[in-house]
Amino acid sequence: MSDSLERPESARRKPVNLSLNEKLVVRARRVTPNLSGTVETLLTQFVLEAEAKRRANDAVLDQVIAALNAHHEEHGFLSEDFNDWV
Repeated sequence: MSDSLERPESARRKPVNLSLNEKLVVRARRVTPNLSGTVETLLTQFVLEAEAKRRANDAVLDQVIAALNAHHEEHGFLSEDFNDWV
């Protein structure tokens, strides 16, 4: 991803509407003076972790595809044994 989330304080801010559990918001306001900043920090962490997980899953998939391609190159396709026209 080209957009950096590492320095969120330098990013432009966009007002958004969220629907949140009212009691949770009341409790959160008791423990943080900056609810927007807290949510942004947590959301940043969530996005970075989700993107890292996606990259890791993509890397595993790339390895599986490479292994299957190598197997097919070395041994051919199983279907070739059952098709007379190949």
